[in-house]
Amino acid sequence: MIQRIQTVWLILASAFGFISLKTSFFIGSISTEPASHLNAMSNMLLMIITIVAATVAFVSVFLFKNRPIQFKLVLSALALNLLILILYFAEMKKYTIGGLALWSVFVFAVPVLLIMAAVGIYKDDKLVKSVDRLR
Repeated sequence: MIQRIQTVWLILASAFGFISLKTSFFIGSISTEPASHLNAMSNMLLMIITIVAATVAFVSVFLFKNRPIQFKLVLSALALNLLILILYFAEMKKYTIGGLALWSVFVFAVPVLLIMAAVGIYKDDKLVKSVDRLR
């Protein structure tokens, strides 16, 4: 299981997903109010989707014997993470002034890690199919 590089990518994607629950994505203020931090815990929909996406990435680590299902789960986690990014940018429009926090790197890294895991799973599946043809 750990010999495959996509396992590392999936564990990192899951860890970054759970870390992004508490870390700030955006720091800004609305008109004259003091600065506030936007993270996944500040919006119920963001929180639920982030937890589901990180859990799906973690569960797919253990499906290494069933690559087609693992590949589909990784693609669904990727779609959820893209939805998370869209929701973050929609929430950012509510602020009048502010900027991205340094911790937003975690949110942007998760889709990249999931793409790298999907490519690894695809290559493994392709390799297994080519070896089966030789038998």
